[in-house]
Amino acid sequence: MIHFVCYPKCTTCQKAQKWLDENRIDYAVRDIKTNNPTYEELSAWYHASGLPLKKFFNTSGLLYKSMDLKNRLPAMSEEEMLKLLATDGMLVKRPLAVGDGVVLVGFKEAEWESRLKTE
Repeated sequence: MIHFVCYPKCTTCQKAQKWLDENRIDYAVRDIKTNNPTYEELSAWYHASGLPLKKFFNTSGLLYKSMDLKNRLPAMSEEEMLKLLATDGMLVKRPLAVGDGVVLVGFKEAEWESRLKTE
């Protein structure tokens, strides 16, 4: 079972959800705006993903831009960044697909295909 963390109004999230449906992948939807990931979840996902923490930020979002995070993030510690991400789901890059041994950030069809399809 995949935890599909998304923002329902996001077109990329809608494409990812359609892909999950078409590939018959079992998932549970979590709205990132109403049920923001916690510090503990984000920390675990970040460490499991092997990605740089900056990849977890929604760099094209209005909140990211209004907070001037492009200039602020380089001076922040990992803990400060994780705490900031946990304050508002709109700061988090989406969609997220989290499952047993897999954490995918953003929707890249080829990556999802290679990491989530078992057939």
